Amino acid sequence: MNLTRRTLEVLEKTHLMSLATQDAGGVWVSDVIFIYDDKRTLYWIFDPESRHSKAIMENESVAGTITVSTKSKEPNFGIQFSGVAEKIEGPRYDLAIKHFTKRGRRAPLETDDILGNNSWYKLTISKLRLIDEENFDFDSQEVH
Repeated sequence: MNLTRRTLEVLEKTHLMSLATQDAGGVWVSDVIFIYDDKRTLYWIFDPESRHSKAIMENESVAGTITVSTKSKEPNFGIQFSGVAEKIEGPRYDLAIKHFTKRGRRAPLETDDILGNNSWYKLTISKLRLIDEENFDFDSQEVH
């Protein structure tokens, strides 16, 4: 069983991740629409004034989950991860094209204001576990 391939299936089959951050007020989870690259880096667009965006500026350590399973009694299939998140500057049209395409929208032109008041963020994964109940029952697998 190729764990990396199964992990990529999770990333390909869904678009929403639950991202946990921590600030002075405690732990907070937000759902964000993500895209990814071949280096296990996740990207998303969000308002820099939101609680979780501000928390990333204070504490770059984050954790999250991405789950494909959506129905009761369906085998659990997803990933759990932790890593470092950061705000990145600029419109990043290369990312915008992937982001809009993944959402089924027309790819933006370089003249489009794709960010408005939002910013790009990226998460570099340092620890990753695959949850694949169909193949491993309830034993999550570490993915290197």
